[in-house]
Amino acid sequence: MVSSPELKSSSLLENIVKLLRWDKPAGRLILMIPALWALFLAGEGKPPLPLVGVVILGSLATSAAGCVINDLWDRNLDNQVERTKTRPLASRALSVRVGIVVFFISLACAAVLAFYLNALSFWLCVGAVPFIVCYPLAKRVFPVPQLVLSLAWGFAVLISWSAVTGNLNNNTWLLWGATVTWTMGFDTVYAMSDKEDDLKVGINSSAIFFDDLVGDAVGLFYALTAGLFAYIAMVNGFNLFFGVAWAIAVILWVGQYIQIRGINQDSINYGQIFSQNVWIGFILLLGIILGVR
Repeated sequence: MVSSPELKSSSLLENIVKLLRWDKPAGRLILMIPALWALFLAGEGKPPLPLVGVVILGSLATSAAGCVINDLWDRNLDNQVERTKTRPLASRALSVRVGIVVFFISLACAAVLAFYLNALSFWLCVGAVPFIVCYPLAKRVFPVPQLVLSLAWGFAVLISWSAVTGNLNNNTWLLWGATVTWTMGFDTVYAMSDKEDDLKVGINSSAIFFDDLVGDAVGLFYALTAGLFAYIAMVNGFNLFFGVAWAIAVILWVGQYIQIRGINQDSINYGQIFSQNVWIGFILLLGIILGVR
């Protein structure tokens, strides 16, 4: 068992903040981004402001619940992984009982916000719950658990889009596909930092599954994302603003691919690449807002 003096000396509130990952906003923002893509694309650049607020708060509550359930399932594995060994449940700074209470409070907050949405959006919220709950289990039995996470991310698009329009159409599924492939790309990169520890404890990941081809797999996921966004732009007649945003995103993705395929793998900052994808997501969001005609 790993015990962290720093976490043990932290207050209950500080440890709960760490459990919810609110001290690491990149992971919270990266779930919010696809939801905002869908809101602004479905709303033709001007979705209802109250709905934007609900979606932002809902994504925060949902990601919080996802983090807690992940740490509850993995508390006896996280303490064997360098990156996660100081998490509050893994280090025993928080009890399982506290974790369960925080999970249900987070889920309840998300549920209250879901009641603001229309019937289709509400039931899509319900449909997302099994993916959120089962992702940590998928790491134990499914060779590419990042796909389960990507499908969970995809619900952000479906929920937000239907909240604006009351239905799902071809554009919805194109954006859903772009979200799934983008998530597969950045989360496979994220998994690369834990590859050696995951192999030791017997956890599956896409980084392990693709092995020597992982760089090419990430490049393919980014290429599919770029292609889907290009097609979305074409069929919706986006203006030059989106083209500029798209080009910046592609340049950054190519840079990440070159870095991952480089010779000196030990020098790669996988967390930095993950965080860069947050900026890429917001650049594309700005492109959608300014590019819709």
